[in-house]
Amino acid sequence: MGMTGFMDNDMYGRADEAEAIATIHRSFELGGNFLDTADMYGPFLNERLVGKAIQGQRDRYIVATKFGWEIDDAGKLTWAINGKKDYVRKSVERSLKNLNTDYIDLYYLHRLDKSTPIEETVEAMSALVKEGKVKYIGLSEVSSATIRKAHAVHPVTAVQSEYSLFERSIEEAGVNGTLHELGIGLVAYSPLGRGFLSGQFRKPDDLPENDFRRGMPRYQGEQFQKNLELLQAIEQMAADKGIASTQLAIAWTIAKGSLPIPGTKRVKYLEQNIAATSITLTRDDLAKLESIIPLGTETGNAYDDFGMQLID
Repeated sequence: MGMTGFMDNDMYGRADEAEAIATIHRSFELGGNFLDTADMYGPFLNERLVGKAIQGQRDRYIVATKFGWEIDDAGKLTWAINGKKDYVRKSVERSLKNLNTDYIDLYYLHRLDKSTPIEETVEAMSALVKEGKVKYIGLSEVSSATIRKAHAVHPVTAVQSEYSLFERSIEEAGVNGTLHELGIGLVAYSPLGRGFLSGQFRKPDDLPENDFRRGMPRYQGEQFQKNLELLQAIEQMAADKGIASTQLAIAWTIAKGSLPIPGTKRVKYLEQNIAATSITLTRDDLAKLESIIPLGTETGNAYDDFGMQLID
């Protein structure tokens, strides 16, 4: 997501296409061949970037993209969620074109359309699998009840949710247990707490002026300071182990059974992130980390009120 701007927002700072593509290619060299995008990033710009980066090497990558945030024919977000059958069809054809491919490995519903039965949406996604346009289907930010309903219509391969040391609400809600029971993978987005766990932000004003994180409760006022204290304890543990705090955070998400997708647009951070896959945490390490931020710790909402209402 950070590799392209989003509407009038630079998201995680200004990106550079050449550097972004070089980062994707370096990821592949190091064994990272899973690329996770969405039609709303841009809109469309991110999918086109991925398509350009993998040109001539399509079969060497696993490409995931998402739909559901309604985008009109002018390429503008309507800010509604659309999971209706005809929109599923419209979205996949558009994504295939933007990605310059004839199939998508993993196709997610980005957010639940609460006005459309999940069974209808998944039935339409299932049809895409039968046609060979999609290999596997996924959901994002959904409850255990929704997962079970969807899985009964067509096997769900993956669920993507925000999951990190700073965001464990899906554990509290029992989603992790449901996924384990049904044999569904968890793709953890923002495993670095949207960059907070990198330690580069020590006060709210450290965020770029046009950065969307400024609107998140987690990055504001007293909550920011409380989170900073938690971060400092994590940084100390990482220093004691001779690794970066980001690597410790990524290793934790892997140890918890998820596939983390730490977004970056620069090669140096990409290399550091992938190196974290070789870090093994003991039970004692996990217990120590989770004693710093126990389950249920208040770290602030991940989104503003509008965004929170869209999480199932």
